[in-house]
Amino acid sequence: MAALAGLPLLSYGDDIQEAAWSAHFQTTYIWEAKAPFSAPYTGEFSLRPEREKGYSFSATAALGFRPWTGGELYFDPEAVQGVPLSNLRGLGGMTNGEQQKTSGPNPTLYRARLFLRQTWNLGGEKEAVESDFNQMAGLLDKRRIVVTAGNLSVTDIFDNSAYAHDARTQFMNWALLAHGAYDFAADARGYTWGAVIEYFDDDWAIRAGRFMQPAESNGLALDKRIFTHYGDQVEVEHGHVWGDQPGKARVLVFRNRATMGGFRDALAEAPNNGGVPDVARVRTERSKIGFGFSAEQGLTSDIGVFARASWNDGASETYAFTEIERSFSVGAAVRGGAWNRADDTLGIAWVRNGLSQAHRDYLAAGGVGAFIGDGRLNYRPESITEAYYSFKLAKAVTLSLDAQHIVNPAYNAERGPVNVGSIRLHAQY
Repeated sequence: MAALAGLPLLSYGDDIQEAAWSAHFQTTYIWEAKAPFSAPYTGEFSLRPEREKGYSFSATAALGFRPWTGGELYFDPEAVQGVPLSNLRGLGGMTNGEQQKTSGPNPTLYRARLFLRQTWNLGGEKEAVESDFNQMAGLLDKRRIVVTAGNLSVTDIFDNSAYAHDARTQFMNWALLAHGAYDFAADARGYTWGAVIEYFDDDWAIRAGRFMQPAESNGLALDKRIFTHYGDQVEVEHGHVWGDQPGKARVLVFRNRATMGGFRDALAEAPNNGGVPDVARVRTERSKIGFGFSAEQGLTSDIGVFARASWNDGASETYAFTEIERSFSVGAAVRGGAWNRADDTLGIAWVRNGLSQAHRDYLAAGGVGAFIGDGRLNYRPESITEAYYSFKLAKAVTLSLDAQHIVNPAYNAERGPVNVGSIRLHAQY
């Protein structure tokens, strides 16, 4: 994202200046349309088989200043509105990463982020940091400790892929924004409160954080009892250079603690309540564990590739992200230098999502979750292919065309395939 011109600067060393404050802005509009598809039956939580249209709009300001040496304070007000396809139901990998679980046709203004970051430099070589969203220009030691605390998104810090992380500029599908099976703590808008500590030592980084869970599954209100109900995660990252091009590898583990319903408990209880299982009737204190591995690599100055693999135990309901318990994705992003459009980007990716056996049995018996439930199930992994082309229209404006082909939507071989096309207009300053 481009730096705002005219930032006030403070002297910092011989060659580098440090920004005293920063201000960045973005707005994104996504229009999408789904073609009709074959479906012998449709449940209340299914993707609708008829033709549909939807849209999302967001506008964000990212404001920061430096209250003291090493300190950074950020505030992000945000406004959103939108109408999702099928009321945001019927897929593991939803098609628009800008759509929130609270989406509606009326604009909503709220605080997205309010957090403090403190950096303690510990020596070693220096590296320059450019001005960006929630990041101020300056110079940092390659060996340092960073603590971030407040209101933010877990994925602002964890699983931060260079090629598949931002629905406003990259791939749009939820399963490409982060590890598909990473049920990270978040409210229905994707934000939470918590803290992270990170240690950087040259090419290595290790980070650990704890965040508030929603008070109820996929809800907007957060449970403030962070020592009782929480989302914990630890990530180890290593940067490297291969063939003169940068790359990174990451390993993530997470553990969630909340009042969740278990699929096996719901199946066991179902005969006493009409035969259809419901996780809402069997909620109790539970933990969910999972892990993810990711890698990214530049092949040339214009081509980068990435891959992710993730898993969670799949014993209990999806609590904060989406209904995926095993996921593998691979893809590439290509800048347009080869065809004299250096500021354009072509991206293509493939995702394969899966469910645990317990979750499959629950859906086959007629159970529904936060997002999926066709009334019955002929299980197959959900496969998604997405491609986009992003045109640079002006210095700060891009237009993207996006296509997604989804086989076995919501893991059901008797429905689909589904084709979705999108147009995205994005501006950032």
